[in-house]
Amino acid sequence: MKKKPKYLLISAVSERFGVHPQTLRIYEREGLLIPIRSEGNTRMYDEEALQRLQLILTLTRELGVNLAGVEVVLNMRDKMIRLQTGFAQVMEAVRREVLTRRAQQPQRSAIIPAPPSSLARRP
Repeated sequence: MKKKPKYLLISAVSERFGVHPQTLRIYEREGLLIPIRSEGNTRMYDEEALQRLQLILTLTRELGVNLAGVEVVLNMRDKMIRLQTGFAQVMEAVRREVLTRRAQQPQRSAIIPAPPSSLARRP
């Protein structure tokens, strides 16, 4: 059974991370953080958005990266994730192909029988 995703409202996220709600709106306007919107257009943040916010705050607060730099880092990170996913899919396809080919080949013994004359002992 799949768990229902948990969402936090902008006020809870603001308090939890110690940022002003306006800062979160700026991150959204800049395309760095994209909250989910409710039917009433309320911003709601899921776990993925919270992890992304944590990365943004680490980059800005601890490393002194400006928002343009944050955008570059996030874009590179997203691209790396896509590449890793694609690579994993290719490796899985190769694995399946190898298993399919092995199943189609006749089974061979790894032991090579020696000719009978070589087994006889010499005096």
